Amino acid sequence: MQSLPIAHPGVAKTTADASLPLAYSTATLCWLLSAGVYIAAKWVAPEMPPWALCFWRLALACAILLPIVHHHHGAMLALIQSRAIEVLAIGAIGLTLCQGMIYTGLNYTDATTAGIIMALSPIMTMVLARFVLGEPLGVWKALGALLALVGMVVIVARGDLAALMRLQFNPGELWIVGSAFCWGLYTVLLRRAKFAIELLPTVVLLLGAGALAALPLYLWELFSGERSALHANGLLALAYVAGPGGALMYYLYNRSVETLGAGRASMLLYLQTVFVAVLAYLFLGESLHGYDLAGAAFIIAGLLLATAIKPRQRTVHVA
Repeated sequence: MQSLPIAHPGVAKTTADASLPLAYSTATLCWLLSAGVYIAAKWVAPEMPPWALCFWRLALACAILLPIVHHHHGAMLALIQSRAIEVLAIGAIGLTLCQGMIYTGLNYTDATTAGIIMALSPIMTMVLARFVLGEPLGVWKALGALLALVGMVVIVARGDLAALMRLQFNPGELWIVGSAFCWGLYTVLLRRAKFAIELLPTVVLLLGAGALAALPLYLWELFSGERSALHANGLLALAYVAGPGGALMYYLYNRSVETLGAGRASMLLYLQTVFVAVLAYLFLGESLHGYDLAGAAFIIAGLLLATAIKPRQRTVHVA
């Protein structure tokens, strides 16, 4: 996380059968592992700069998953040869920038607050899809986006109206807002790209592209004197974000999409916000602030307006 898994609509077919409970359990575990990335990133922050963490997480997760998709290596190579710049750009936006901004923001804000702000990403996706893909937004989606925006402002201003008037914001929350925007843009660009290979090979390609895009930023940190000094806790956190919170999380998401479809699997993303809050309380001693609760209420209301209310279809009578 988020870093967050990658939805690739149109690849997997939904199958309604006895395996649905297992699929929902798999998706739930996926988002629990994803939430753990926020905790690990916060934990390792004193020992590892954000872009170093971003590079190594992406590179190691890609290396772990690459042998699993060996049957697709030919198709992956063909995609790289024909659309390398597009793959690199989408990986850089959705994985490098999105994750690097989260890790940078966690140096200045709570993991709980970061998890709530990232719940904005579906709303941002809807708005960006209107401008990039020409998808209709509609009145309810527009109102939902507006309510979610109010929630984001409440959290970023930490409930302080005076700070809002003075445009004084915590840089941590602003980094996380930038990350949510990158995730929404990435989702829209991926939808437009329509890479004609299966989900998991696509994930592996984008992980590699994200690692490649993160390399210059990682090297810049090194030349700036920001070097990692990992001890036991830091190594454990890095192992988590690359393994259970990286490769395994992406693999489980792929499995859940195969059964639930990309739409339902992605909607379970909201579990991540709850898991982040619980894990941050248990492992980091964080608690919800009043502005977190107020902002979350606006965001949830906005999400409900945007996704739950469907416009009524007009009935056309033919004489």
